[in-house]
Amino acid sequence: MFTLAEVASLSDIQPTYRILKPWWDVFMDYLAVVMLMVAIFAGTMQLTKDQVVCLPVLQSTVNSKVQPDTSGKADFTTVETTTGQEEASMRTVSFGSAPTVTPDILSRATSSQYQPTESGQELKKEQKDSSGRKTNLDFQQYVFINQMCYHLALPWYSKYFPYLVLIHTIILIVSSNFWFKYPKTCSKIEHFVSILGKCFESPWTTKALSETACEDSEENKQRLTGAQSLPKYVSTSSDEGSPSASTPMITKSGFKFSADKPMIEIPSVTILDKKDGEQAKALFEKVRKFRAHVEDSDLIYKLYVGQTVIKTVKFIFILCYTANFVNTISFEHTCNPKVEHLIGYTQFECTHNMAYMLKKLLISYISLICVYGFICLYTLFWLFRIPLKEYSFEKVREESSFSDIPDVKNDFAFLLHMVDQYDQLYSKRFGVFLSEVSENKLRGISLNHEWTYEKLRQHVSRNAQDKQELHLFMLSGVPDAVFDLTDLDVLKLELIPEAKITAKISQMTNLQELHLYHCPAKVEQTAFSFLRDHLRCLHVKFTDVAEIPAWVYLLKTLRELYLIGNLNSENNKMIGLESLRELRHLKILHVKSNLTKIPPNITDVAPHLTKLVIHNDGTKLVVLNSLKKMTNVAELELQNCELERIPHAIFSLSNLQELDLKSNSIRTIEEIISFQHLKRLTCLKLWHNKIVSIPSSITHIKNLESLYLSNNKLETLPAAVFSLQKLRCLDVSYNSIAVIPVEIGLLQNLQHFHITGNKVDILPKQLFKCVKLRTLSLGQNCITSIPDKVSQLLQLTYLELKGNCLDRLPATLGQCQLLRKSGLIVEDHLFDALPSEVKEVLNQDTSIPFANGI
Repeated sequence: MFTLAEVASLSDIQPTYRILKPWWDVFMDYLAVVMLMVAIFAGTMQLTKDQVVCLPVLQSTVNSKVQPDTSGKADFTTVETTTGQEEASMRTVSFGSAPTVTPDILSRATSSQYQPTESGQELKKEQKDSSGRKTNLDFQQYVFINQMCYHLALPWYSKYFPYLVLIHTIILIVSSNFWFKYPKTCSKIEHFVSILGKCFESPWTTKALSETACEDSEENKQRLTGAQSLPKYVSTSSDEGSPSASTPMITKSGFKFSADKPMIEIPSVTILDKKDGEQAKALFEKVRKFRAHVEDSDLIYKLYVGQTVIKTVKFIFILCYTANFVNTISFEHTCNPKVEHLIGYTQFECTHNMAYMLKKLLISYISLICVYGFICLYTLFWLFRIPLKEYSFEKVREESSFSDIPDVKNDFAFLLHMVDQYDQLYSKRFGVFLSEVSENKLRGISLNHEWTYEKLRQHVSRNAQDKQELHLFMLSGVPDAVFDLTDLDVLKLELIPEAKITAKISQMTNLQELHLYHCPAKVEQTAFSFLRDHLRCLHVKFTDVAEIPAWVYLLKTLRELYLIGNLNSENNKMIGLESLRELRHLKILHVKSNLTKIPPNITDVAPHLTKLVIHNDGTKLVVLNSLKKMTNVAELELQNCELERIPHAIFSLSNLQELDLKSNSIRTIEEIISFQHLKRLTCLKLWHNKIVSIPSSITHIKNLESLYLSNNKLETLPAAVFSLQKLRCLDVSYNSIAVIPVEIGLLQNLQHFHITGNKVDILPKQLFKCVKLRTLSLGQNCITSIPDKVSQLLQLTYLELKGNCLDRLPATLGQCQLLRKSGLIVEDHLFDALPSEVKEVLNQDTSIPFANGI
């Protein structure tokens, strides 16, 4: 038999799950324990005291005649036996005052023929001694009859009632707690209870709610005093950057944490240490992931409804069949064991000694079941009275001013409804961790605690333009101390999704360049006004065009704008770039995207745009008609646009000075003759294409000063190239050129000549007539010797010879006055073979800066 402790453990659940058990579940658990006690009590009594006691029903089983004489003495006749078993089964019963006839008496009666007087005396003596009714059943026969009648006459319900109660109670207990044990729900419930407990006890919850209470009290005070008597310390500017009619800034969400408002000091909750802050941030992440995991299904709700329906059906079943068996538990029973041949009696009257107690226990059990069933019906009414798969934090939002707490659904909502039945304070404190405003506030506190002014100062560096630069990467926000770096020139914010630029940025008077890499920063109204008047250069890197902050299009004094990302809208193939009409002072526009046409909005800045750069990712740029409107563009770059020819729209750009068509698929440049109309064109970059020849019409570009044709498929250099008298830079590296024409000597203004990575084997002497050469790149060719006339290049500062077939270097290198070892790119053994006086000259320090013109 079960012990009480073992049975009680069947209904035991983890104490932490109690917050998910409403009063009806708790009450039903208590009822189940009482029913268990009833079952155990009844079962124990049945095992120890349950029995029936039976007595035979006396009736005439012999065919004898008893004739009383006038003197009142019985006259016995011969007794006939029915079966011939005289020792065991013959009993003759005499009613009234007649004595009972037994086999012994019968035997003595048969011998009375010989001793009539003695036998008659003995019979009279027995009649005188005996009284009542004799059955002459011995103890073993009674035990035998009691055992048989216990199973034959006693109803089954009287014997198994305690065990049925035990089984039913166990089923009800399992049904009540099944949702805590089912594999697909127990993990979610366990995580929810764990997170809920941590959220309830988190110091951040107390701090957030107390700050809200402080703000509410301050706002109430302000309402009472009126708008005219606003205290000096209350900021009238929007802490969240409220939009105005002309500048749509970030919208106001949630409640406001104003840095200007004095907070009421509350001991032990105003400051979070680093450990508490980290724990709170981890809780926000857990709540976010748990919500995403649980809100996608309603299995817990369905399971709870199912087990409640099962308990209700079970209650109805128990009540129906138990009511029919209440009357079967009786004190008296009639038994017909059919063993007349053994004991001589066919019917017995039996009494069940536990009947009275079992009936009382059964009535008690039925009462408990009725109460249990009414609670089940109430539970079903509660389950279907309101939509439990939706949970609104409206009351919490009103009480705590966390207006951004989202409503939840499905299993998450159902669990919160269950918690409310236990204590609504849990939901209120839990709602803090569903609020983005609360999370942002926590991040801000932790961020400012970690990134102090001293730490930020250590991360400030000097960039290539000798400007002070600060790069912040993957932070939860922008630390407040950043805005105290008043001498900062460049600020880079990368992968900071909750970046917020406050009004304190107006202190950074030197800030002119801002980088936003995957950082849709929000700005306050005052901060926007400062950026609009002071910002000169803005870099925005994004994944989708919708990530570009709206205030970017309103920076009237912006000079340079760099957009890097997908400009095609997600919903359609149209370019989602907004109008740039407000960028009235924009001079440089750099777009790195996957465009198929130049965005029409770019024409909004066409009248004052001087430089346009479009870097495609290999997408073919087809429509270029918009270029014709950019008449003031001086520099144009169309890189990696899969262009096969030089676009005709370019020939309309009369002010074009530099054209870069790098990394396209241009094979022929016959249209180059049209460049003669671009009188100001001085730099032409056709590198990294598939050009196989240079047309002679290139001579018409009279003002060309730089020509870049590297990484093409050129095999020869036509004489027409050397007729460009103003040419100062010629780059034909990495082609298949085998001969440097002698006409190169005509380029008297040539300062930079690059022919690295070709098949040149001989250097013409005319090359050294270009006495203005400062950079000469001859590496990775087949050159076997360097003429001594290299000494004529007195302005040479860079000479690349590495990767040729040289066996020595001319000693006249020492006469190149500006050439130093750092500018001489050659194998070490060739340099070591130079005379010592030449090496000494080359090793001298010089203050003349190196420049290669590229």
